[in-house]
Amino acid sequence: MPAFTFRSNERLKSRKIIGNLFKSGNSFGMYPLRAVWIEVEQLPDNCPFQMTVSVPKKRFPKAVDRNRIRRQVREAFRLNKHRLQQVKTPPPKPIALMILYTGVEMLPYSAMEEAMIRLVKKLGKRE
Repeated sequence: MPAFTFRSNERLKSRKIIGNLFKSGNSFGMYPLRAVWIEVEQLPDNCPFQMTVSVPKKRFPKAVDRNRIRRQVREAFRLNKHRLQQVKTPPPKPIALMILYTGVEMLPYSAMEEAMIRLVKKLGKRE
């Protein structure tokens, strides 16, 4: 049974890596989410990925709304990240991942989770 945790070493905090994400990252979208990712040589603690979430202040001026969306996206990722960690031979390089919320209004959690499942499956099939 997979561990449904989201540890601090799985959080992307490095400004340098986040800058590289926007400079040379690959991206694809699954409405209302968009994933920007790059393969990196090594992450701390031999973690297979690091993830962060971004919600635009322009569309959601209230911090309460941004924080709620961020929390829901992180929760959907936490419950579905095991699809990303399935063993492959040879194991892929670790990835740095940023998930951007592109929706215009707040959607229910079920819609976000469906998009996250599709997003994680597609990310897991990367070559």
